[in-house]
Amino acid sequence: MSDKLKNFIVRTLSGAVLLAIVLGAATCFDAYWVLLFVITTIGMWEFYKMAEAVDCHPRKMLGLATGLALFATMLLVVMEVAGMADVGMAAIAGVVCFILLTFAIFGVELFAMSERPLRNVASTLLGVVYVAVPMAIMTFIPLILSGGVWEPWCFLFYLFIVWGNDVFAYLVGITLGRHRLCERISPKKSWEGFLGGIAGALGVGAVAAWMLGDGYGLWLGLAAVVAITSVVGDLVESMFKREAGIKDSGNILPGHGGMLDRFDALIYSAPFALVYLIIVELVNML
Repeated sequence: MSDKLKNFIVRTLSGAVLLAIVLGAATCFDAYWVLLFVITTIGMWEFYKMAEAVDCHPRKMLGLATGLALFATMLLVVMEVAGMADVGMAAIAGVVCFILLTFAIFGVELFAMSERPLRNVASTLLGVVYVAVPMAIMTFIPLILSGGVWEPWCFLFYLFIVWGNDVFAYLVGITLGRHRLCERISPKKSWEGFLGGIAGALGVGAVAAWMLGDGYGLWLGLAAVVAITSVVGDLVESMFKREAGIKDSGNILPGHGGMLDRFDALIYSAPFALVYLIIVELVNML
């Protein structure tokens, strides 16, 4: 068996396992937040390893604890607002824990005797901002789309928009791509692929609106926001990997790389999608 065929089989099998896990996570909100928790944990660890590759020394365990405290707090707030559980005091405790851990990151550098405390603090906090904040936001988005009740298809269609953008960008890029999008960071990406990805995402958005019986404007707008920011998210992670001198952020997914490699677009698009949905809600209230 050739190496190319072997790699293709490994990539296909690991992709099928990942798809099964994601589909399983859509069955209920508890499984969904567990998936986000895993992505947050592994994604932050991969980011900190990249930071170490460029001579930063993030406080990995403290940063991870801070990020997970933020994630847990956001999750508790979502559960409280959605009426899933009465966890108001626990959410307040989570906020206190997050604040204390955040400022502990600064205090630890006093005793570390590092020559570059600014870089260490910055890289530690960046792991929280880059990975934990978007994943915490993702606990909100499907519930906003479904009116506060868990609806598996809202999460899945959001994910399908990200994937549709990626697939169509690749197909159009390899067939029609002529003009480089960001050659310094990702030489293979083209403007033609970028536009093809947006078209694919809009197509998925239209299908979502039709199947869920929601407004086409809502889903087409969301698809456009997610498609554009997903491309930026992919480029941002490529930028980090290029500086770190690595091909993949990790190897937890054979043939696919690390957790950040698979969910970089989802991570970066989440804050923009949340802002878009909030604006839509405010406009509907007028």
